[in-house]
Order: sequence, then structure tokens, then C-alpha cells
Amino acid sequence: MHEPAPLFEASGLDKSYGGTPVVRGLSFAIRPGECLGVIGPNGAGKTTTIRMCLGLTMPDAGRITALGLSMPRDALAIKAQLGVVSQFDSLDPDFSCAENLHAYGRYFRLPAATLRERIPRLLEFAALSHKAAARPGELSGGMRRRLSLARALVNDPRLLLLDEPTTGLDPQARHLMWERLQLLLQQGKSILLTTHFMDEAERLCSRLLVLDHGRKIAEGRPRDLIAEHLEPDVVEVYGTGALPLADSPLRRFAQRVEVSGETVFFYTRDAHPLVAALADHAGLRSLHRPANLEDLFLKLTGRQIRE
Repeated sequence: MHEPAPLFEASGLDKSYGGTPVVRGLSFAIRPGECLGVIGPNGAGKTTTIRMCLGLTMPDAGRITALGLSMPRDALAIKAQLGVVSQFDSLDPDFSCAENLHAYGRYFRLPAATLRERIPRLLEFAALSHKAAARPGELSGGMRRRLSLARALVNDPRLLLLDEPTTGLDPQARHLMWERLQLLLQQGKSILLTTHFMDEAERLCSRLLVLDHGRKIAEGRPRDLIAEHLEPDVVEVYGTGALPLADSPLRRFAQRVEVSGETVFFYTRDAHPLVAALADHAGLRSLHRPANLEDLFLKLTGRQIRE
């Protein structure tokens, strides 16, 4: 089946600050109707990549094309068809929810009649119809994030760039945000999403880009990446006496063993012998689960904290 031409494409992007490479040889593409997730530790180059995609930072090398246009030459024409939700709210605190949408729409020179028709629909989409007259300071964190998303949609963009859109939200607010993003994908919008939440990436993203030290170290569908890089089963063991098990005869039941804090992780193709053997170790607690994106992330980028 012939794949549609990319809506957005970055080729060979390089960026350094003070002689230190931040992004190195990065290439990727986003096709219509897909969500491309960008994950990586702090300092991996995610925010710099987003800034280059928006024309806010000039790459030292490489090129960006979007919607048939070239960045930065056609930056204004590209931005007219983009929607952006940054890590931090930039809502006007003196305007109501409806006024924030109206003011943003005027930046795109949208006619007043278009805004009168579009704003109620956007507030309804964001589950904020009952807060149309409220100011951002009167809203919860989840409501402000949904208002930021509604504002990013005011120009009916074909592509959304979302930089950690659910950071700081409680589980209920995150799930509601995910629901809204899935609706946008069903409507044919394309999304570039950076996130630190692996469950978010697995739920929303059709493809993932894993960055570390400014380079792309893996790319593919979430389940394909997990199958390619990991054993299918994980057994976590924790509790008093767990750590010595990392170097015990139980290792023979696993292809790979890792220790993090007070937990021992056994990665295996068949967990049943290990689970049966653990029954003889009273006082230990264990969890048997399938391998997931967090395991992939930690295997590819390491368990060390990045400051």
C-alpha cells in the first residue's frame, strides 16, 4: 500500500551551543493522520528539536519542510497551519476563556464571523463551555491545558506540535486530555508529541522517535520496538532480601537482570519457572508483567538520572 507523502519532514538537523552538540544528524517525517512521539532523557535534544521545527531556532545544518513549504523561508505561512501547545501556559490572565480564543484567532486574521462560529465548538471540545466567561486563574491545571489545546486549534491547523502537554496533571485530567487528542487523530490531524510519560506515548503514538545525546537511537511503532529490543516478560522482585537474588541461581531463568534501587528486574522469554522458584522465597514481593515502553526507554538510555 502506497504511503501518503509526509506532511512534515526534517533531514540531517544539527545544532550546537557553545561548541557542544545538542542535536546531531536528526531526520524524521510525520505523515497525515499520525502521531509521532519523541521521547528521551533530559538533555536529549527534544526541546531544541521542537524549537527548530517552529522556526524559533535555526539549525546549523539540515533542512525542514512542512506542508509543501520550507522552514525558515516560509515560517509565517507554515505557522499559519500549525497548532502549538508548549510546556508552560501562555494564556492571557486578564481575558476569559472565550476572549483568549478570540484574541488568538485575531492573530491569524480570522474573520469575526468565523470566530463566533468556531469558539463555542472549541470550548465544547475542551469541555469548557461552562467556563467560557472564567479567567485562566479560576481554572484547574487540567482545564488550563485543555484551553491551551483549544487555542492551538483556533486556526484549524493540519499539524499540532505538543511539548509535554500533560506534565503536572492528575490522572483524571491526563486521561481527559488523551481522549481529546485521540479525537483529533480520528479527525485526520497530525501530531508531533514530546512526553516523559511512557503510557502516554504507548497510548497515543503510532510511531516513536527515541533520542539520546542529540541522536536518534531508535524509531518505529511502540510494540515493534518493544519486540525488537526486549524479552517479552518481566518479573520485578522487591522486599527484604531481594537484592542478593540478582547474583543468585535464579539468574539462570532470565536472559537479562538489572537492579534499580531496591528492585531486581528479571527479563525473560518464559517467566513461569522463575515465578515458581520465587514461591520458595518468603517475604519477597514480585510482579510478573509484559515488557513495556518504560523498559525499552531504560534499556536504550540507561537508568542513570540526567540532571
